[in-house]
This record gives sequence, C-alpha cells and structure tokens, in this order.
Amino acid sequence: MQNQLLSKVPSVDKVLRDEGCQRLLERHGLKLVTSVIRTTLATIRSNLAGTATELPDMQGVITLVAEGLNSQLEASLLPVFNLTGTVLHTNLGRAGLPAEALNAIITTAAGASNLEFDLATGDRGDRDNHIEALLCELTGAESATVVNNNAAAVLLVLNTLALNQEVPVSRGELVEIGGSFRVPDIMARAGCRLVEVGTTNRTHRKDYSNAISDKTALLMKVHTSNYAIKGFTTSVADTELAEIARQHQIPFVTDLGSGTLIDLRKFELPFEPTAGETIENGADLVTFSGDKLLGGPQAGIIAGRQDLIARIKANPMKRALRVDKMTISALYEVLKLYLDPDRLTERLPTLRLLTRTVEEIDALAARVHPAVVAAVGAIAEVSIVDCQSQIGSGSLPLDLLASKAIGLRPAAKKGDGVALERMSNAFRSLPIPVIGRINAGSLIFDLRCLEDEEGFTSQLSELKTADVL
Repeated sequence: MQNQLLSKVPSVDKVLRDEGCQRLLERHGLKLVTSVIRTTLATIRSNLAGTATELPDMQGVITLVAEGLNSQLEASLLPVFNLTGTVLHTNLGRAGLPAEALNAIITTAAGASNLEFDLATGDRGDRDNHIEALLCELTGAESATVVNNNAAAVLLVLNTLALNQEVPVSRGELVEIGGSFRVPDIMARAGCRLVEVGTTNRTHRKDYSNAISDKTALLMKVHTSNYAIKGFTTSVADTELAEIARQHQIPFVTDLGSGTLIDLRKFELPFEPTAGETIENGADLVTFSGDKLLGGPQAGIIAGRQDLIARIKANPMKRALRVDKMTISALYEVLKLYLDPDRLTERLPTLRLLTRTVEEIDALAARVHPAVVAAVGAIAEVSIVDCQSQIGSGSLPLDLLASKAIGLRPAAKKGDGVALERMSNAFRSLPIPVIGRINAGSLIFDLRCLEDEEGFTSQLSELKTADVL
C-alpha cells in the first residue's frame, strides 16, 4: 500500500506544469518555487514512508507548496511590544529612533549620496566629516570618529595605541557585558597585555603609578555601567588618572560603555557621567555607545585628542569596523536634537519613555485593562499592579523607575507555572508579539514603553486562549 502511494507522488515537473502553480511562479520565480516543491515532495514521501496513509491530491500539494513559500519568505525580524520593563533592552533592539532619524535613513538609503565625496572640491571625502563637527560641539572634543558599536570602539583604540604593549586596568573594572564580552578578552584580541591593578573593591593612585613601566601604552578606566561595587570601596578619580598619564606622557582613555551627552539629572533621572564631563576631567579619548542612553542607532563613538583620532583613523581595522550611510544619517539627526536640550523629552523616544510619569502610565493602564480582561478574563485574573522599570541592562541597571503594569495570574492555580508559560507564548504569537516578564506567579506587562495603545488592544482578540488551558 505504501509503495503504491509513493509511486503516485508527482514529479517536480508535473507540479510546475499544473495550472495552480502558475500564480506561484509569477509571484516568486522559478528557482524558489522549484526548491520549495522539492522540499514539499520530500516531506510527503517521508510521511508516506512513516505513518501517513493518504496522498494529497494536486491541489493539496499546491497548497502545501504555497504554505512553504509563505513560511520561507516570512520575515524573522519583527516589531514587538516591549513590555518587559527594561527600556533599553539589548535583546529587543535597544533605543528606538526619532522620526527625524527614520526619515533621514529612508532618504539616504534610497540612492546615491555624498558619503565619501567632497562636493566642494570634487575629491574623495571622509564619512566621519558628516558628524564629527557635531560630536565635537556636544562633547568638547578636538576630533571624533564612529565605528559599528562600542566594543569595536574599545578594540580599535587599544589596537591602535597599545599593540604589543601593556595597559593597566583596575580589577574592579574588568567588565563583562551581554554576549560574554569581557574587557580582558577584548584587550587580548586587540593585541595588548592587561595589567591588573588594585583589588576588586579598592584601587589606589599608587596602584596605577607602580604598574607603569616603559612598556605601558596608556591608562584605561572602564565605567562600570552594568554593575556597582558598594561598601568598603575606593577608586581613582578621572582627574587623578589624567594627571598620572600626563606625568608619564601616555594617553588616558575612558570607556563609558553606555554613555550620554547630557546630565540626566536634569530630567530627574539617575546620574551618569557625560562624554563632555569625562573629556573635561582629562580623558584624552572617550568611547561610548550610540544606541543606549544617547537614543540613536547602533554605533561606537570615539572622541578626544585630534592626534590620537588621526592615528585611529589610519588603522586598517577602521575600515572593517566603519558604519554605513544609514547609520551616519540617523546618528546625525539624533545628535542635532541635543542642540536643543529643552525639547529632548518630546523629540527623543528614549528620554520620552524614561521620563514618563507614574500618573501617565497609570492612566494608560486604566484604558487598556478592559481590553485585556475581555481577551483573557476566562483564563486569568487581570489587575493593574505597581512595578519598577529598569533603564537598561547595560545602562544604569541598578536604578529603577516607578511604573504600572497589567498583571495576569492564571485562574487555575494547579499547574500555574505551565499556564504562565503558555500564556506568555500566546502573547508572543500575536501579529505584533507582546513581550513581558514572569514574576511571582504572574505574567507582568510593564506599560512604560507602550505608546501604540490601539495597536496593542486591537490585536488581543486574536489571542489563542484555548492553547493556555
């Protein structure tokens, strides 16, 4: 019986010649359709060799091919609702861009641009020229350059200035960030040798002085933007490290990690050292991210002394780590917003979300609560709960912001852990996936980052609640 069915499986050519396949060919082309047909027929044969007892007719085969095409062509990178409570969520793309940046990306990406072309002279230009002046104005630096992220910025600085030489770093600053990126590892890849100074909790001026030798290339301070050491601690101020570096005629480099261009205390947010303040305190170079507190696209910014930046730009690795035209155009528009700091909270999405008041979020919770109840009221208890938002895992992770959330607790207490996971999966399966967090027996949707209220509530009717039971 199975052999008979297997012998009746149509050939690839027969499926291609079928009238029902012509629309697929017109839409997707011969190469892709043929590939999916082969995969589909192989699956049918495998099923028939197993437990399947029926062979799909030609219409059924065409339907399977169409489904296979849709599945293969469906984008895997999707917009989501970030209701995790972490505003600058690394896994969810960090900072959202303002309208000005999005428009600039579309315009620049649509065709040719003067990315590396000097319109005044007709000669080849430098892509850094489009943003360097703005970065210098906003940081007080003499010069600046941009690479694809801050890890690349640190790598490039060390490889340029400290290749085959030593770099003292405090043991309390040997940071590990997401994806197992570690300062010691990046230093090794950069071709320099880490010299650990001090202890985890206490590092003194003399520790740096004693570590400096004729093999020392620079002093580096790493801002611990994703953790804090508290208690019996001592660290050396930037001004002191700068003084030590000058005495030994070596550069002083500070890796700010997240980085910001403006004192966040102005917006009643926790303090984070600014790039400008760091340079003013004596840093010869500072590195920081573009897509965290800055609120821009993914980028690594290096700002500081002109002679050091010139050496960095001359490093062949700079080309391998450079940013594209879309990043430059988006970063330029974001930097322009900082020229008018009084309106930043209105125009920059990151700051707008970070500065939302509890009262505003509570009012939002009251509006969306009925829609959530209507969608899941049969399977969960839905309530408005107090919660705390996190700024970002690599940006002030220990500082929390008061917020409001929609809490979903499974109605059936037995096996509520499984029910929570199923409920979470159901929300992630919506047309625009909703990402929350499970905490203390509830699925929590922190509403701090919810701005498309209608988009969120309108799709709740598509929840597959039966899968949760």
